[in-house]
Amino acid sequence: MIQLSFKNRIAFNYIVTTGLLMFVVFCTIFSIVKHSVYRHIDEDIKVEIQNHLDEIKIIDGVVVLADKEEWKEREHNTVDVNPVFVQFLDSNKKITEKSPNLKKHSLVFADTAENFELFDTQLGDDTIRQIQVPLIIKSRNIGYLIIAMSLTNSSMVLDNLFEILIVAFPIILLLLFFIARFFAGRSIKPINAIISTSKTITKDNLKTRIGLPKIKDELYTLSDTINNLLNRLEDAIEREKQFTSDASHELRTPLTVIRGTLEVLIRKPRDNKEYEEKINFCINEVDHLNMLVDQLLLLARFENQKKNIILESVYLNAVILDVMTLNAEKIKRKKINIKLDAQQDFYINSDNYLIVTIFRNIISNALKYSNNNGEVAILLFNENHKISCKITDNGIGINKEDLEAICNPFFRSNSSVHPEIKGTGLGLSIVKRLSELLQISFQIESEIGIGTTVILKFDEDLKTFS
Repeated sequence: MIQLSFKNRIAFNYIVTTGLLMFVVFCTIFSIVKHSVYRHIDEDIKVEIQNHLDEIKIIDGVVVLADKEEWKEREHNTVDVNPVFVQFLDSNKKITEKSPNLKKHSLVFADTAENFELFDTQLGDDTIRQIQVPLIIKSRNIGYLIIAMSLTNSSMVLDNLFEILIVAFPIILLLLFFIARFFAGRSIKPINAIISTSKTITKDNLKTRIGLPKIKDELYTLSDTINNLLNRLEDAIEREKQFTSDASHELRTPLTVIRGTLEVLIRKPRDNKEYEEKINFCINEVDHLNMLVDQLLLLARFENQKKNIILESVYLNAVILDVMTLNAEKIKRKKINIKLDAQQDFYINSDNYLIVTIFRNIISNALKYSNNNGEVAILLFNENHKISCKITDNGIGINKEDLEAICNPFFRSNSSVHPEIKGTGLGLSIVKRLSELLQISFQIESEIGIGTTVILKFDEDLKTFS
């Protein structure tokens, strides 16, 4: 099957539709003209019937013309102008009189035709329109009047019209096809520009954008949508490049430290205490490396993959208590005061593992960035029949200009000011990703020297169990 171009398909579909419409229009025109011609002839025949009925009289049961000579003269003079054929028959259907223009021919009485019925028949080589009228005197049929008119000229007109329509039909369609093809080509010109521009866009060249048409039509929307898609792709690739660069740097740093420490150890013999100190240092770096790998794997695993979510009933009060237990040593070491205020028991339908991960990262950050003898307040409450959780610390805080970037992978606010606080910069990034995945509203507010507040709002109606 021949594959037509998009431009030719548009033109072809337009022509098919137009052709069907033209066919209907041409048939309608032909039918109207034919009906008009026949109606005009039928009306003339009816007039002739009335005229001839007025010119006859009945003598002794025989049809007699009132002025036979005048009638013959009139019929003879009008034969070429208005070819009306007239013929009288007696009750036995034998010809008693006929118009001069019939000459040697005669009209044939059609036994199958009804009285006063108009029908087409033949007179020699000519097609005629004929009617048969009975002559009734005192309820007795004494003969018939047959009147016919030639259809030769009318048929010629109809045939000529039919031929014109038949010839004009393909010519008009062909002409319309090229016109439609021309305008279709102009209409899809912006699409060709889109194709041409798209071919120049590669993974190494994502800066190029498609020019927007002046008219804000469907092509404008298409171009704008593709440009927005390219913007998102460029941002995603840039983030991926940055993430890969940051990840490789973060992974390389502890490995470099471990390698350097081990190289120092093997340069010369050392006492057991120094060996133990350096080995413990390497173990801490390995633990840091394991934590970093786990967090990277967690980000990769749940990157917009809702199919990995396991829904179950999650008891938020118990989750928070479990996380506090896991951080008990850190809480004790920094002498942090924990305030947990839960108005009631709160349950949500979510993934327990991911909820625990979210709270572990948030609470771990709150403890990490709190000063010794500080305070961390956790509030679970009902707000407009929705479950909310607010976690507040009075730690070092975050610069306002860093709040927008704080959830970016490996970003750490003022890390050089507090080198004693270790971290990977992935905690809040994980929290943000998982919150989006679980449709949890995540907000963070902070101020330097005052502290940080994280607010979680769960997108489901409040569920309580006694």
